[in-house]
Amino acid sequence: MPVPVVRALGTVAYAPTWEAMKAFTDGRGPDTPDEFWTLEHPPVYTLGVAGREEHLRTTDGRIPVVRTDRGGQVTYHGPGQVVVYTLLDLRRLGLTVRTLVRRLEAGVVALLAAQGVEAHGDETRPGVYAGDAKIAALGLKIRRGCSYHGVSLNVDMDLSPFAAIDPCGHRGLVVTDARRLGIGAGTTALADTLVKHLMEQFYG
Repeated sequence: MPVPVVRALGTVAYAPTWEAMKAFTDGRGPDTPDEFWTLEHPPVYTLGVAGREEHLRTTDGRIPVVRTDRGGQVTYHGPGQVVVYTLLDLRRLGLTVRTLVRRLEAGVVALLAAQGVEAHGDETRPGVYAGDAKIAALGLKIRRGCSYHGVSLNVDMDLSPFAAIDPCGHRGLVVTDARRLGIGAGTTALADTLVKHLMEQFYG
């Protein structure tokens, strides 16, 4: 199996990164290595394919809204959040979509456990939660047996933009971040560590 490639992209706009993921997925072949892209986005709301406008409850237009092709409802990306886009060949890895989701969640749970924070996934509401508060969101697209989009982990954020939406379509869902849970590591360190945990989930 080809060795996965990790790309640290820094802070990049959402739309061109989305286009780059689609282009990579459309151009890859059976021997193309999987890739993990770590990055942050400037403030943006994204609506998944099933996303409903009513979940954008009190937005004032200052933060752009992008309707994208991932699954799920509405979420927020912004500074202080680690995004890991997982461009994986599911057929080569022998993964179903459900297994992919569970392993992405498990990678985040393992990262948080290593930092002394107990967290869990939820089969009825994909993502990772510390108690009742959501700390990581998932959104995926499968095309030609391969995945793109991925997982976002709140590290040290201004969480107020989440108050203007129903996060992931759930009214009143509490959102937290790593700093509020007592984790002092920054976005770069946690991005690197999260990729290591995800690789353990997918490649052993």
